[in-house]
Amino acid sequence: MGRRTLNMKLLIDCDYIVYKCCAAAETEMDFGDDVIVVTSNFSDAMKCVKRDLDRIQNELGSFDDELVLFFTSPNNFRKKILPDYKGHRQRKKPCGFKRVIQELKKQYKVILKDTLEADDALGIYATKYPGNIIVSPDKDMRQIPGKLYDFKETVTISPEQGARWHLIQTMAGDNTDGYSGVPGIGVKKAEKIFAEKGYTWKAVVETFEEKEMTEKDALVNARLARILTNDDYDHDKREPILWQPLGQYEIDPPSGLRDERDSISTA
Repeated sequence: MGRRTLNMKLLIDCDYIVYKCCAAAETEMDFGDDVIVVTSNFSDAMKCVKRDLDRIQNELGSFDDELVLFFTSPNNFRKKILPDYKGHRQRKKPCGFKRVIQELKKQYKVILKDTLEADDALGIYATKYPGNIIVSPDKDMRQIPGKLYDFKETVTISPEQGARWHLIQTMAGDNTDGYSGVPGIGVKKAEKIFAEKGYTWKAVVETFEEKEMTEKDALVNARLARILTNDDYDHDKREPILWQPLGQYEIDPPSGLRDERDSISTA
């Protein structure tokens, strides 16, 4: 990746790592007579998490920069926008999940903001303090300008690329998170529509309306898709500022006039 600036931090979406490691440390014991007990080895879970964090540091250059770990709040502001948001995710956290986080708080800087997902807390921090590296496998993080390591490669994302990705996700939806976007529209089809019409809010609304949906439906999807930045958060009230398209909200002109050289670049 080349030489890094002094005090560069690794901003790590740690929900995935801790969940995976705690699940791997579980053991299921069947006592018969309808009794099945799940136990967990806390030391194994912690070793797994530490091993993954060390691997990330080594992958990014074997340096001793500060790690900042981000976790999701049990409360989620998006449920006020759409009560069924992530409603299908009912499986409980694996054994030891909370205890591992408590232990990590003793060893690392841990950020968990009430009502926010890890993605949002990370997006706020990364845009308030630019120049760090986001570490997350979640495609949603391609909305946030800066460097992103997705466990495969490191890419650099411009503000324009991040804004485009937000509109693409608004139309394509995310079944994993429980919002549908425009029926029949996936990422590739959304990109094709934007290439023809330009990356504009008008193009989004028109596409929703073609499926007999409304601008209100489009706005709900846009707010669910939006990963918060520092500008999307009221630090005094400690609450999100819901996204609103201002004016014409045009990222790129229509008719395929945008510069294709401005695609996401490998760092």
